[in-house]
Amino acid sequence: MNEALLRSLTPSVLGILVRRGADFAAAEDAVQDALVEAVRVWPDERPGDPKGWLVTVAWRRFLDATRAEAARRRREDLVDEEPAPGPARAVDDTLQLYFLCAHPSLTPSSAVALTLRAVGGLTTRQIARAYLVPEATMAQRISRAKRTVSGVPFDQPGDVATVLRVLYLVFNEGYSGDVDLASEAIRLTRQLAATIGHPEVAGLLALMLLHHARRATRTASDGGLVPLAEQDRGRWDTGAIAEGVEILQGALARDRLGEFQAQAAIAALHADAPTAAETDWVQIVEWYDELAGLTDSPVVRLNRAVAVGEADGPRAGLTELAALSDTLPRHTAVAAYLHERDGDLTKAARLYAEAAHKAPTLAERDHLTRQAARLNAGLRR
Repeated sequence: MNEALLRSLTPSVLGILVRRGADFAAAEDAVQDALVEAVRVWPDERPGDPKGWLVTVAWRRFLDATRAEAARRRREDLVDEEPAPGPARAVDDTLQLYFLCAHPSLTPSSAVALTLRAVGGLTTRQIARAYLVPEATMAQRISRAKRTVSGVPFDQPGDVATVLRVLYLVFNEGYSGDVDLASEAIRLTRQLAATIGHPEVAGLLALMLLHHARRATRTASDGGLVPLAEQDRGRWDTGAIAEGVEILQGALARDRLGEFQAQAAIAALHADAPTAAETDWVQIVEWYDELAGLTDSPVVRLNRAVAVGEADGPRAGLTELAALSDTLPRHTAVAAYLHERDGDLTKAARLYAEAAHKAPTLAERDHLTRQAARLNAGLRR
């Protein structure tokens, strides 16, 4: 069974049902039923037109469900208008669905969750993990979001900023390796950039390309994390880096700076350095200053503390870190790194071990545990 094919066809099939008059929630349920049927049937008899097959099955499931509801009479005319089976239109409704899921009536978190479920193809469990909430809670949130957008005309898009955040979260979910959606997020962002002349769309595309260029070097053969400073820069995708930098330069030239452009500028400075030692940390701090002014994010200030530690020395970084809450994610890991650079190896080892217990992923926990073990082994010599 080609799961990638099903994932790629899902948005178009969902879009077709919505265009035919199905409300969003019912259409999404019908498409999911059709996907289940495809998994059951296709291994033995794959159709010549997979998309058309999914549309036909999903539409019939929608009609069957509609007949069972109190609103059957209002929907009967849809039964009479059922299109004959045949090749489906080669239309990509994915971006339109992203906009629908980012409707202004939804909160940003609900919009992201709904899009990841209905369009991105993530399971409710995966989305719940991303939000650090119980799966049942996320299921309720997604169900409420689907009901909210049901009945919304398909040609009334939502907020561009929310769509960009959705695309970025989809990219990061794929980049983590849990679900490989990074390439799909880049494809969608390219398509959006071709239709909307907004510098932040270009900034997001540049950021994705610059991060994606390092993907092959982020993990070792055993699955362990490889820090940026230790990555094999000879394996970075220079074509993606060059494209990302060119797109970013065009966006910055429009003098409408946004957070994705600032993040991309930081990524470009990392990508431009031949070695970790040659990284222009002074410029990176300046870009973090711009980013902090745009977002007022404590996570941005945490990353800025690391950059200050590289540009002005670890004690300067620790001074910046002291002004931030120690409840911030990865705060302890940053403190460990800066104390190690400052020569306090005993404290750094203790903090690495403490950070390992707080790590949000197994890969990060293992990496931090190895860091603590490395320092402890040196201290015992």
